[in-house]
Amino acid sequence: MSMIDTHSKLNGRLEPYIAIIGPLAMILAILLFMGAAEPARYFRVSNLNLILLDAALYMPMAMGMTFVITQRGIDLSIGSIAALSAIIMAFLIKQYGFSVYVAVPAAIALGALMGLINGLVITRFNVPDLIGTLAMDLVYRGLALVLAKGLVLARFPEFLTDIGRGQIPGFVPIPVLIGIATMIAGYFMLTRTYFGRYTIAIGSNPEAAELTGISVKRHKVYAYVLCGACAALAGVMLTGKLNAIQATSAPYFNLHVIAAVVVGGTSLFGGRASMLGSFAGVLLLSMMINALVTLRIEFFWQSVASGVVIVSSVALYAWIQKKDRDGTGGLLAGLSTPEGHKMLRFSAAIIGLLIALLAIGALLAEPPAPSG
Repeated sequence: MSMIDTHSKLNGRLEPYIAIIGPLAMILAILLFMGAAEPARYFRVSNLNLILLDAALYMPMAMGMTFVITQRGIDLSIGSIAALSAIIMAFLIKQYGFSVYVAVPAAIALGALMGLINGLVITRFNVPDLIGTLAMDLVYRGLALVLAKGLVLARFPEFLTDIGRGQIPGFVPIPVLIGIATMIAGYFMLTRTYFGRYTIAIGSNPEAAELTGISVKRHKVYAYVLCGACAALAGVMLTGKLNAIQATSAPYFNLHVIAAVVVGGTSLFGGRASMLGSFAGVLLLSMMINALVTLRIEFFWQSVASGVVIVSSVALYAWIQKKDRDGTGGLLAGLSTPEGHKMLRFSAAIIGLLIALLAIGALLAEPPAPSG
């Protein structure tokens, strides 16, 4: 076998895992730093459990958002969908006496309906995804505020709290199982079904996909329906986790989920998706936020660190996609070029900057108040 064939074969084997290299490197950097700075607090079982519970809440939405972004779309309404679905579920249980076994599926179905409305607004009225979902975000949030009238609905049946924070004895928490199950389902949908293949084809070239017989508009609607249902599931999990819900809940879900998906390697330009990368991105952001909280760093530093991670990830994956378009032989060949060396130095600098931000924030953090 020639050197060129070996090189091409290696590129082919590495290609499916390129998307998770970036978040895994950042996860490793966080683990190493926290192992030196706060090993006793960060690596205790209760804190690791908190990280998993936080990540699990975003996993369903990240799964749905991966399909939307892969098709060159965006959904800024998922936070409002989660809140409105949960508010209506809560009213069904608290005010109208419906069983939780009826109210939970009804909430997920309502989320799918709101996703359908988003898809129709975009495809039938030709409203850009960004504007359409931003407008619907205002509509759904407004409806939640009108319905709730400032009320905080609390104290739900045990089945619902189990969905949000329950745990199988001697095993992982139930919401973690739900989140991982949605990511596994999304992985098989993306890699093993026509829906996944059509999603990637539409994101790569919508015109060409249309010419091959794919109904681009219909499949875009399907992606938004899936994203809406996943957002509603997250709203159900949030309600169970807090054992309460109000109209202003989940205000930044959209930014957090989009960041996790993009950090995981799904291209905002469409055509490139990685469900494994989305999973790693969700885990990375949860670990990073938890690390900043563990170090008692102010919320503003959390925003700075999140922004650094997002910008660096988008730059890295944009460069990888450019190499694919240029046909320079894949990632390994691209890294051997002078431009590739610059990208490696840039990535190392970003990881170093992330660690520096953690260190600076830890030094500037106020010491904990004495007890008693």
